[in-house]
Amino acid sequence: MRLLGAICFFLLGLHAFSQTTIVKIEIQGTKKTKPAFLKKLLQVQEGQELDSIAIEKDIQRLKRLPSVSHADFEVIIARDDQCDLRFNIEENFTLIPFANFYSTVNDELAFRLGLQEFNLLGRNVTFGVFYQRDVFNSYGVNLRAPNLFGRRTGISLTYQDFTTREPVFLSEGTADYRYNNRAFEALLLHEFNFKNRIEIGMNFFTEDYSYITGATSSDVPQELVVDKYLYKLIYNFDALRYYYQYISGFRSILNFQYVRSQDQRLPGFWIGFNDFMFFKRVGKRGNWANRLRLGISDNVETPFAPFALDNNLNIRGVGILIDRGTGAIVLNTEYRHTLVEKDWFVLQGNVFVDSGSWRLPGGSFSDFVDYSNVRVYPGVGLRFIHKRIFNAIFRIDYGFGLITNDPSSGGIVFGIGQYF
Repeated sequence: MRLLGAICFFLLGLHAFSQTTIVKIEIQGTKKTKPAFLKKLLQVQEGQELDSIAIEKDIQRLKRLPSVSHADFEVIIARDDQCDLRFNIEENFTLIPFANFYSTVNDELAFRLGLQEFNLLGRNVTFGVFYQRDVFNSYGVNLRAPNLFGRRTGISLTYQDFTTREPVFLSEGTADYRYNNRAFEALLLHEFNFKNRIEIGMNFFTEDYSYITGATSSDVPQELVVDKYLYKLIYNFDALRYYYQYISGFRSILNFQYVRSQDQRLPGFWIGFNDFMFFKRVGKRGNWANRLRLGISDNVETPFAPFALDNNLNIRGVGILIDRGTGAIVLNTEYRHTLVEKDWFVLQGNVFVDSGSWRLPGGSFSDFVDYSNVRVYPGVGLRFIHKRIFNAIFRIDYGFGLITNDPSSGGIVFGIGQYF
């Protein structure tokens, strides 16, 4: 395969001296995905001159699709100045059930079950549903069609009815509330070019807080139901390159939201965070992965602050929703190494360090360097990966506290997909 790629690029290099026209583009290897849909996404088109840079971008674009496990190409010379271009596709299986099991804030068993189709109608439309039991029942449904209105524009629609038991941290102690969020979200998706994409839209939701047990405060209501809406903007710069389970390159995702309430007693507020991710191949079997999250919001002194310290979100082993803040700095770094690789199966091991600090509600930026707010959790983990099923990565990690208020803290975290 490497020899074939070298020959192809050698032939493409000849176009600097002799222009070669693409007469025909073929898509081979697809079973469910529509070849016409894939052709619509390509930058190279029939009748254009052969261009190695454009073809390499198209290969990377195809590899990003949920339905594509791997892609390469061939150049078939018809005459001195004409050729056929063939893209060879290895498809993913894209109808994926998933199950997550974890502990609740009260150490009860919680789970989430769902089913997602990532290639609906053979056009890489994602449709998914989930049911969650986390003390209370929750469910949701999502439809995402990034190419509905052409090569670069689509929509995303989401509805969820989400209920959990949430700890609320008061000066008098900790209280448990029943938190319910019923929301409908509509986003417009647009790709400016190969690396830059944007999502913009609105979310209409109702929040319902009901006191269960624990500490109380005269400043914090025991019952609160309020209708809200938010404006959302997501800007995605993506220069990642994929080769099966290996990733290299840089990615930045900015998420900005401005929230307004129908209740005039509750002022609007904003929240923004940016994930910076850097991946590097190390030798033939290694992958170094990094994520830096910087987040900030209005510094309102509230027990319902938006940034949570949690096992499943940012620091593995720290526990379930143990703290909240109005700002966050989190760095996750890990080395992934392929231990076993067969035709379809990969066993990957990893060592990691998760660290972070939070600004307390109503606090100052000096909170970020306050020792009592800093968490450092190193750990180890395993990944069980199916190379022919999209996102079929079962992960298990164990993190333990190195710098923490509780030296004995630590725990196991399960999940589907890489942690970041």
